[in-house]
Amino acid sequence: MKNLCIIPARGGSKRIPRKNVKSFLGKPMLAYSIETAQETGLFEEIMVSTDDEEIATVARQYGANVPFMRSAETAGDYATTADVLKEVIAEYQKRGIEFDNFCCFYATAPLVQSKDVVSAFELLQQSNFSCVYPVVQFSYPIWRCLDLAKDGTMTRHWPEFENSRSQDLPKEYHDTGTFYWYKTKEWLTGKVKIGGIEVDETTIQDVDTETDWKLAEMKYELMYKK
Repeated sequence: MKNLCIIPARGGSKRIPRKNVKSFLGKPMLAYSIETAQETGLFEEIMVSTDDEEIATVARQYGANVPFMRSAETAGDYATTADVLKEVIAEYQKRGIEFDNFCCFYATAPLVQSKDVVSAFELLQQSNFSCVYPVVQFSYPIWRCLDLAKDGTMTRHWPEFENSRSQDLPKEYHDTGTFYWYKTKEWLTGKVKIGGIEVDETTIQDVDTETDWKLAEMKYELMYKK
């Protein structure tokens, strides 16, 4: 059983310039994803897909491989993550290297716990799912959401739930946007059946703005600093 960890990390971040190598509590942001992947003990190869020499240097410093640089086609603003993953898998295949499973692990996920990566992999192996990723419960029942008109008028999107108790409403979840496990063969053929594991809200944080960045640092210090 061979597993590959793919960490996409291009150099063209717009909202937070150079965020993949920006210092996050003393280490480049990218380092946290590499180290968490290493802690799992699951991967024969941990690689960073990048178009940027500085990112490649940081990746190697923290123990990841950069066996090839990302192409111009997958380094642009309109390339999708799927485009990047397909390129990586294809490049390894050209070298005669096959992986049974791979994990797309985003570079801006410093709060992820290695035990959750392991739990998701175990579910992938013990089920007929071809994709497994972490989800978190919405912190407030989405069934009580409101619509706000331009003139300030507010209406309930689902008025039928206005008087329902929170505990009686169905639980709903959203993608954490941190890591995704796939069975390689099924993913390449488009046969994707998705499963999920629930993780704690403290282990996730979007990192798209400076405010997000500060919140992530606060969470990290609260959860992991001794």
